[in-house]
Amino acid sequence: MADSVLYEVTDGLATITINRPDAMNAMNTEAKVALRDAALAAAADAGVRAVLLTAAGTRAFCVGQDLKEHIGNLAADRENGSSLTMDTVADHYNPIVRALTEMPKPVVVGVNGVAAGAGFGFALAADYRVVSEEASFNTSFAGVALTADSGVSWTLPRLIGASRAADLLLFPRSVKAREAYELGIANRLVPAADLHAEAESVARTLAQGPTVAYAALKESLAYGASRTLPEALEREEALQARAGASEDHSIAVQAFLAKQPPKYLGR
Repeated sequence: MADSVLYEVTDGLATITINRPDAMNAMNTEAKVALRDAALAAAADAGVRAVLLTAAGTRAFCVGQDLKEHIGNLAADRENGSSLTMDTVADHYNPIVRALTEMPKPVVVGVNGVAAGAGFGFALAADYRVVSEEASFNTSFAGVALTADSGVSWTLPRLIGASRAADLLLFPRSVKAREAYELGIANRLVPAADLHAEAESVARTLAQGPTVAYAALKESLAYGASRTLPEALEREEALQARAGASEDHSIAVQAFLAKQPPKYLGR
């Protein structure tokens, strides 16, 4: 991986760190490629049972597209008659968000500061958000005459409702951590000094849990978001059969009967 994104796997937990603190973790091409590749690597690695997405520094989680690079790319596109600048959505942002949302393992994000634009999208793509009390969120897109990308048009209304999502997209503003928690964007709010330890603790707890069941839960939530109740019930039936056939389920039942904590294997 490039220095702009760090990747480490220990004890079943993959930690992905956006590492451009001097640029408020803005996404230049190198960082986008590295983040995409890290997310795909975590998704494909059978030894990874959970993922923690975090960022270096204290000011920002990720402020989205690196606008300095973006301006140069726009000028090059005008000169060459190309569209490489906006191809980044298909080449980078979409694959990142799909990897995070579709991988069959839980993704925890630790939001340490500003999460704006695509950075907001990355945070929303996670399954669980641990948020510093100093953090804030901003859709930002309309502020630079762009529409939503990085999945925000899909994830945000599912978390806070269509009306509130439209408000934040049409009138971009800084949503402070407390309001984000009250809206349902943040799952857990913690002091800034505790952010990394708390996010890692949540992720490691999930990595040691019944990850076959977590994968099924993740799939059922995504499926049920746009299906009828009968369709959701049918999918639940299939997913429950899969979870029920797992070694983890057998381990959990035996541990319950023995009044001992289960030690899951992730299979």
